[in-house]
Amino acid sequence: MQITKRIGFIGAGQMATALAKGFLTKAGVPVENMLASDAFEASRERFHSATGIEVTESNMDVMDSCDVILLAVKPQVLPDVMEEIAECVRKDHLIISICAGITLEKLEAGLGEETHLVRVMPNTPCLVGQGAIAFCQSETVTNEDFEITCALLKSVGRCFHVGEHVMDAVTGLSGSGPAYIYLVIEALSDAGVMMGLPRDVATTLAAQTVRGAADMVLETREHPGVLKDRVTSPAGTTIAGMRELEAHGVRAAMYEAVKAAAERSAELGRK
Repeated sequence: MQITKRIGFIGAGQMATALAKGFLTKAGVPVENMLASDAFEASRERFHSATGIEVTESNMDVMDSCDVILLAVKPQVLPDVMEEIAECVRKDHLIISICAGITLEKLEAGLGEETHLVRVMPNTPCLVGQGAIAFCQSETVTNEDFEITCALLKSVGRCFHVGEHVMDAVTGLSGSGPAYIYLVIEALSDAGVMMGLPRDVATTLAAQTVRGAADMVLETREHPGVLKDRVTSPAGTTIAGMRELEAHGVRAAMYEAVKAAAERSAELGRK
């Protein structure tokens, strides 16, 4: 789908930068068709340097000149931003929020019940075109809005249309998940160093192992447990390692991490 709409970002932080890069390189949105705003000069400079997109201090400039608006500010800041821009929302605006925990109901309360709203939970691998993204929408969203949303999000990774009732779970799993995996990679690298590997070799082996295992799951579409069993030969090295992981509660720790992050997302939405 060729996107001819003008795309605006309110908030020019890391996630906005990741999305903008994808829109430029994968979705084919011309640089002159995008505009961003941010209250902080340092953020404006970083965003422009990374993308070449014009950045302004004024949210009103973005609202006035763009058709699709991405709200990419911190959840705590969003109420003030909505109060500022509410009177500038047009009937043809598509508003896409990537603010963790903020429900469609709250967006409607702040921007109007007739506003075309999409709630998105992306993650930082969008920066390299490998995002894991889920979104839900208000009843006012049109077929064109839906197609534009899908085209934009698919340019930075894999996206899924879900019910809003699972968005906090998405936040806990894929939204926060990269941090869990970075911790795993760091731990594997440390263990490799402990066993005698040079740091650069250990880190690369750890990261490539995670990438390769993830690609196996995605490409074969087989259950991770099946793939695990294929690596785990009787009385071998892998089963010895697996026993230690289970004994130290790695599986349970992942459950609790996702649960805690999902609950925090819901808490942010209630505030």
